[in-house]
Order: sequence, then C-alpha cells, then structure tokens
Amino acid sequence: MEETIEVSGLRKRFGRTVALDGMSFTVRPGQVTGFVGPNGAGKSTTMRVILGLDAPDAGQALVGGQRYASLGRPLTLIGSLLDASALQPGRTGRNHLLWLARSQGLPSSRVDKVIAQVGLGGAGQNNAARRKAGGYSLGMRQRLGIAAALLGDPPILMLDEPFNGMDPEGIIWMRGFLASLAAQGRAVLVSSHLMSELQDTAGRLVIVGRGKVIADTSTAELLAAASGDRVTVRTTARDAAVTALARAGASVAADEPDVLTVSGLPAERVITLLSEHSVPVSEVSAHRATLEEAYLELTRDATEYRAAAGEMAR
Repeated sequence: MEETIEVSGLRKRFGRTVALDGMSFTVRPGQVTGFVGPNGAGKSTTMRVILGLDAPDAGQALVGGQRYASLGRPLTLIGSLLDASALQPGRTGRNHLLWLARSQGLPSSRVDKVIAQVGLGGAGQNNAARRKAGGYSLGMRQRLGIAAALLGDPPILMLDEPFNGMDPEGIIWMRGFLASLAAQGRAVLVSSHLMSELQDTAGRLVIVGRGKVIADTSTAELLAAASGDRVTVRTTARDAAVTALARAGASVAADEPDVLTVSGLPAERVITLLSEHSVPVSEVSAHRATLEEAYLELTRDATEYRAAAGEMAR
C-alpha cells in the first residue's frame, strides 16, 4: 500500500453544526499538499479525524491504508503537529522528546537527531532543547512540535499552521524544510493561512469550504486558471492603444489614465500590434495571479465570517 493519507466521504456534525459534509481527498508521496480554507471550513476537524481524535459520522480516513487507531507504532508511519502548546512546560524540550520516543520504543539517538534537524541544538546556553519548554516562544514550540513529528522518521507528515509564530528567518527555514521532506519522497500535508508561503512551497492544493472540497488541483494549474489571459499595458497613448487592440479583437479596460488591462490576446501579440501601430509603451506584462487572489475567488461563497468594508477601515 502506498504511504498516503486517504480521506473518503467524511461527514461530521457537532449538534446542529455541520463540520464535514463529504470531505474527500488524497495526500500522495513526494510533494507538499496545502490544505486551506476559511475559518470553520473543516480543516482542523479533518485532521483530528485522520488522527483518530474525533470519530466521523460517516466515511473514513486511512493512513497508509489503515485507520490510525489500528497502528501499532503510529509515529513510525505518520508524524503530526496540531497544537504547538501541547507539552509539559516544566520539562526541557529534550526530555519532552525523550518521553515521546520511549512511548514508541524509539532510541534516544533519534531525539538528538531531530533536535539538530529543527535547529534547537547548540552549545551551552544556546542549546534550546535543554531549557524548559514553558519558556519557549511560539516559534520555538513549533520547532519542538515538528521535532516530535519527525521522531519515528515517518513517511507521512501532517502539520497544522507550522508557519505560525515564525520570524522571517524561521519562515525561510520552514519553507526549505518542507520542500526537503517532499524531496525525500514523504507525503506532507500542511494547513496554513499564509497563502504566500504555500504558493512557494505546495505542489498541490486542497481548498475546502463548508466541510467539503472546493478544489483539488496543482498549484501551477490553479494559478494559471486564475491568471486568465490578462495583459497589463502602460502607455501614454491610451486612445491609440485601445483602438489598435480593439480592432484585433481584444477587450480593453482602462484601469488608470496610462494603464490598460487587455483580455483576449497573449502578451506577445499585444507587443506586436502596438509596435506595428507605433504606440509608445513603457510596460507590457502578462498578469500572474497570486495564490491569495485565486483562493479568495474560490472561497468567497464559503466564508462564514466577513467584516463589512466600513468595519475593516475602523
């Protein structure tokens, strides 16, 4: 059985609230899969069901073809980080990891290895792993949680908001670290609200809303679809540009006095047409949507909490 996470038709209610409404997707090896959606979309509930912390009303979640509860040594198949604060603050980071390792029959050598992997080691006072975890910043707790997830050297990893609390250096490290895990052939599921980080990290995206999957696609395909065929033209001869482009069948909108948005023609054709008509331009660029733009477009009808424009300005 391929080492994957398979979520099939999950349904879950909490009283009258529908948390999951047929959630289905697969996380495959060799790539980072981003798991994104508005608050209340069902991401946390799905992750809890995968780990056997919540029981679904219908459907199933399998890890490597098995239910989590049936795994004899789960940390050797799947490592997870759901809550970075789930630790005993009086223990040192290293002792926290030793306790987890012993519970799974793992050697203490794995503890020192993962400490080095996540950057909590060091000499003397710089050895964060030998300090009490209660004094850790959120970013350091995230690193400790990731170290715990790596203890069993699992082929599958599931991380909930791992970028939270990270400083710029930590975000850069996390981005490269996730990519390296996927490059090793691991299946990596990452939930995050930071679209800019997933755009550079996730090869595939599962976008969810109101308890179900809205889109399950590659990041490249989603961005290409969201970008469309729009081209930005900056020119001081707006009327001449509009005339030349419209005659060629393009749709042209004037966004600013000297900026046009052109649809229906590729950038190369736009450049040729404007050159043929001697229209001066300072910029011709194909529009490339950001992941945030694509995400907001897909989830605009699945957001439960949205501030009014006036409220946002206060």
